[in-house]
Amino acid sequence: MRIVHTEASCGWGGQEIRILEESKGMIERGHEVLLLCPPESGIHTEAVRWGVAVEALPIGRKKLQGVLALRHWLQTHRIDILNTHSSTDSWLTALACASLSQSPPLVRTRHISAPIPDNGPTRWLYTRATHHIVTTGEALRRELIERNRYPASMITSVPTGIDPARFYAGDKPRVRQLLGLDTDGHYLGIVATLRSWKGHLYLLDAFSRIEAPDWKLLIVGDGPMREALQKRADELGMQGRAIFVGQQTEPEKWLRALDIFCLPSYANEGVPQALIQAMMTELPIVTTPVGAIGELISDGSTGLIVTPKSAEALATAISKLMRDTATAAALGQRARAAAVASYSREAMLDHMTRIFESVLAGSQTA
Repeated sequence: MRIVHTEASCGWGGQEIRILEESKGMIERGHEVLLLCPPESGIHTEAVRWGVAVEALPIGRKKLQGVLALRHWLQTHRIDILNTHSSTDSWLTALACASLSQSPPLVRTRHISAPIPDNGPTRWLYTRATHHIVTTGEALRRELIERNRYPASMITSVPTGIDPARFYAGDKPRVRQLLGLDTDGHYLGIVATLRSWKGHLYLLDAFSRIEAPDWKLLIVGDGPMREALQKRADELGMQGRAIFVGQQTEPEKWLRALDIFCLPSYANEGVPQALIQAMMTELPIVTTPVGAIGELISDGSTGLIVTPKSAEALATAISKLMRDTATAAALGQRARAAAVASYSREAMLDHMTRIFESVLAGSQTA
């Protein structure tokens, strides 16, 4: 198949990584894959490193220029499947396709749990302009069916798959030495884009309440909240205890260095990749029941789930795992088994291949 992905977002996070990981996997299976995105976007730069073909188009804003650019591109290229990802590129692509006498079928992937407006134009986009909707979690699928009343037959949940050969528990002292960390210390950590709704502020507040001088907090990632988070860490007197390591191209090494993983999100989550990665790494996890996280973590079995926006609840759960290492280890082992069984990279690629083939067959039949 000749598959084209569009992505308007100029940020960098799990959504963009999912697009590139899926694209790379499809290329390895013999498909032709191309990414269309704004030239200034993070994914444009990263695509080359991932070995994914990329072309720049002015699709970062909902403007006529973007529609015309996509329309011209589609007129001059023959492809089988269009897979859109963000709101902006979905609208631009749908309008470009609607203006053509012939266009490829459109698949829309929804990565987050933010509500979709319930109005006529949006319903057209999702049920008329789009041939199939993919969500990254079952909770997101149910919301579209129950809240937006979209046909269940045209929506499929395909969680992001993670490679268990890349994410696994390793030699903590050795990896800490490689990363320049204290080999004898203990580390609580989060791997996530520094956005408000990821809950970093609550994690900082929670960690400041815990009396554990031999523990440090590793904050892996970058984003628009970095300055505010560093300021808050200073206000809490956490210099030297909260360590900002920035964006990392090998998050698996940082996960192997951790003793506990925490993701205290309070909005917008689908099925977070970092959470699956932490599960694969056999880490004990503290998180919240936001979006489709409940599909990943079973409270008390594969992790601990706490109330969102509660530094007190976070501190209590984290402290419990710090003290009870046997329980922490058991949670991590069960998390690894659950993630390998249900969230592998190959399962994701198999599922997306079936969807693309089905959509393509239906389009050809029509």
